[in-house]
This record gives sequence, structure tokens and C-alpha cells, in this order.
Amino acid sequence: MSSSSESSQTTLLLADWIAPMDQPILRDAGIAFRDGIIVSVGPANQLLRQHPGATITRMPQTILLPGLVNAHVHLELSTHTPGQPPESFVDWLLTLIPRHPPSLEELQTQTAPAINEGVHQCLRFGVTTAGDISRLCSITRPLLKKSPLRVISFGEVLAMAKRRGLLEERLATASDQTDKTERLHVGISPHAPYSVESHGYRRCLEVARSRSMPLTTHLAESADEAEFLASHGGPFRALWNELGAWDDQVPTFAGGPIRSAQSLGLLDYPTVFAHVNYCDDAELALLARGKASVVYCPRTHAYFGHPPHRLRDMLAAGINVAVGTDSTASSPDLNLVDDLRLIHDIAPDVPAELLWELATVRAAKALRLDHQIGSLTPGKAADVVAFSAKDAKPLLELLEGQCEPTRVWCAGKRFP
Repeated sequence: MSSSSESSQTTLLLADWIAPMDQPILRDAGIAFRDGIIVSVGPANQLLRQHPGATITRMPQTILLPGLVNAHVHLELSTHTPGQPPESFVDWLLTLIPRHPPSLEELQTQTAPAINEGVHQCLRFGVTTAGDISRLCSITRPLLKKSPLRVISFGEVLAMAKRRGLLEERLATASDQTDKTERLHVGISPHAPYSVESHGYRRCLEVARSRSMPLTTHLAESADEAEFLASHGGPFRALWNELGAWDDQVPTFAGGPIRSAQSLGLLDYPTVFAHVNYCDDAELALLARGKASVVYCPRTHAYFGHPPHRLRDMLAAGINVAVGTDSTASSPDLNLVDDLRLIHDIAPDVPAELLWELATVRAAKALRLDHQIGSLTPGKAADVVAFSAKDAKPLLELLEGQCEPTRVWCAGKRFP
């Protein structure tokens, strides 16, 4: 390739540090990308020789990382605020359920600003890929496909008790790939064990398998799930009574949500389990033998006052763990790095490099996008985030500071 041609197509970013995440941190290094794809990563002098006509951006006192991956987020809720912690998880859920079904026009009016705010916050905080739970797929997906984010839109399915007859309609909407693009992927999200029956889970898994689609669900988020599964008692039964939609045909399961997921085949598929706040040793062993990933949402976990998360044990067992923000209805914002910072405060013994994996390579693996994103590797997308860094241990410095990204690139295009 001639120098003049390369000059118009290649961008070279040079920084004091680069954290590719698939190899140790590089000092005085660079990343070259062309047409939105990384073409080379290495020492700055080497890349300057390889790409003599490239457009060069020099960034002293900066570290470059892969664009961050928020593995579990509800962008539709991005105009909500958490407020004071609720008396119970069910009390919080009830604040999100409208008493009177809104019209399509009202939903559109509410959803568009929320999606725009969510996308804005993702980019501001260095997130270039999101695993989004999309309840209003027909509204949300056309908006997301216009955004610069790389998104897996997990269409949410709720179907239990008097609402079980809505299963096929909701599953069809959730799995509809009309809006699918190179950057917008479609997945399925049976909501939770207290809102989807076993048959509904099996149908969602069946469709996901047949189309090789990503699958996620909320699992073991609340201590009350086991009681509800076993006897239809506790706060979740009270929720259904409040909704006036209960019937007595809902099946029971005595082994708790994680064993229920195993019985349904969810552990034999690369399912993404959001939260898993409650997990005993035997259940942890089940997860370790399976193919599923776990997404820990630290600030949401703290908001509800759950007991300490078993992150360390999960990592030690070989479970793929990622990090997510959940929504601004239970977290101050979508700053994924602040979730990493909270983990660092709670577990300072966990190496900084490993914590950053939760928001890069491990999160990309959870979303089944590790062939495209998650590390600064030639052939992968040029999704890059820059942070100011002066310390000899820049990844630790970021966790112990408060700085936000200085620049973000999605597929080689800088935002804002």
C-alpha cells in the first residue's frame, strides 16, 4: 500500500501505556486501525515505521484500553433515579410497574429520551458495547441501531400465571431480528424465575439454540426466589396478588433458582445470568461445570443491601464473571468504572488487571462477542477508550481515582 493511500485510511494512536487485555501492558506503544478494524498494536517506534503515512494522535500521560463492555444494563430506565433504598426488592419492582398501561405514544415519548440518555452515559463513561435488556423492542431497537454503540438487545419475555398465554407473542417480538445490523445484535431474555414459568424458559432456550442467539436471565437476584419457586409464597406471591394476575397452574420447584436453571438446560448453554447474589457452595459448583457466565452489578447489589457477593469464589472456580451497571433505577449512573472501583474497595486483594477483565475480555466472552471486541487485538473492532494516567501502575491508579475517559472511539470513529 502506498503512503498516500495509508494516510487516508490509517489512524495511529500513541500513548504512554496500552492495556491490550490479551497481553501485558505495553509502555510507549501504539494502536493502528483502518476502516474501523485494528491492524497492529505494539511499540510506538515500530508502528511509526510500519505506518509512515498514518494520521497520528499522540496522547502523553494516557492509557488506552479496549472499549468497555457493560454486560447487563437496562437502557430503557435511564431517566429513572434510585432514590432511597426500598424496604424490599418487591417494593422497588412495584415502583417500576405502571398502574395503568400507557399508550404506544406515551411509551415512545418516555422511551426515546431514556435510550438517548443511556447511550450518552455509556459513551461518556467509556462503554462501547452494552448487553441491554429491551422490554420495548419495537421502540428501543430502531433507536439503538442508529447509535454508535455495539449492542446486544436482549428482548425481554414475561409470561406467568394469567399472562402465560402471551408467551409466544412476546417471544416472537423478543427474537425478531428485523432491526439487526452489524452493530445491533438480537438476543432473548426470559425475565426471571418469578415472572416466567418453566415452559417459557424452555421455549426461550429452544428458540435461542435454533437461531444461535444470545440468552440472558435475572437469576438468584433476591433471596425470595427460592421460596416462591418452592411454594409460591413470600413477597413475589404478594406481587402477583397485587397485580391481580395469579392462578394456581404455575409449577413449583424445590431446589432454588440455580438448580431450576440447571434442570431447564440453561447451564448447558452460554446463558448470561445477571446478579447471582445468592449462591451456596453446591450451586457454585454447578455453575462452574456449566457454560454460563455471571454478571455482577456491584452498586445495585449494594443499593439493595444483599450479603457479600461471591465474586472471588466464582473466579477461583473458573466461572466467567463480567460486570454490569444494571439501571439508573438502582444505581447512580452508568459509570461502569465506578462499579469496578466499588469491587476494588470491597476486595482490594483482587489484582487490578483481573478487575479490568470483568469489563473487557470476560464481558465480551459473556456476550459471545469476544471474536470482535474485548481486547486490543489486530482483526478486532477499533473500540478504544483513553484515560489520563501518570502512575507506573495505571490500571490500579484508575481504580483508586475518580477520572472519567478523555476520549472514546467506536469502530475507529471518535465520540463525541
